Amino acid sequence: MFHKEGNKIIVITLVLVVAMFLLIDSFINISWLRILLMLTVLAFLIIILQFFRNPKRLTAANNKTVVSPVDGKVVVIEEVFEKEFFKEKRLQVSVFMSPINVHVTRYPIAGNVIFSKYHPGKFLVAWHPKASEENERTTVVVENETYGKVLYRQIAGALAKRIVNYAKVDDIATQGADSGFIKFGSRVDLFLPLDTKIKVELNQKVRGGESIIAEVND
Repeated sequence: MFHKEGNKIIVITLVLVVAMFLLIDSFINISWLRILLMLTVLAFLIIILQFFRNPKRLTAANNKTVVSPVDGKVVVIEEVFEKEFFKEKRLQVSVFMSPINVHVTRYPIAGNVIFSKYHPGKFLVAWHPKASEENERTTVVVENETYGKVLYRQIAGALAKRIVNYAKVDDIATQGADSGFIKFGSRVDLFLPLDTKIKVELNQKVRGGESIIAEVND
């Protein structure tokens, strides 16, 4: 299953692959070279298809937990001052996505979307300390009565050229549901209440919509 954001690119890629196969078959007479070129073109198609895959995820809906919004590796767990919305200290958990990860963004909690804003910006590498404030990004805040307010920020990486964000103010968010897509390498930051109980560790691999990032500290 492929994400709808990849439909146009996948169709264009398929047309190019077919055209390349025909050209290679018509003009390359050396057998080993023809096979090598065809395999290279096929590998390119597989990479594009893999990037836009959209696997089904089984989210165990729970208003006391925050699930990972994306697939990737946890690269930051720290207390920071969040400047844009909360303007106070929060626990930041960041997940870095490599180009081979699924790039679908999912709602980390269920609730009401109370803030959603797009920021144009630079394309620093996603792990750069200033990427969260200077790169192209979107900020979304979802609130429910059990967990309170959770902010997640889609951040473009050096290869990303477009962030897609479906979340709009007053939307009803379903935990684990599709909330957007980031094309070609990126990161997502979560900003959580200070009394949150973090359930992941640095360098841990997580799955969007399934891995529990944090839970209410009872």
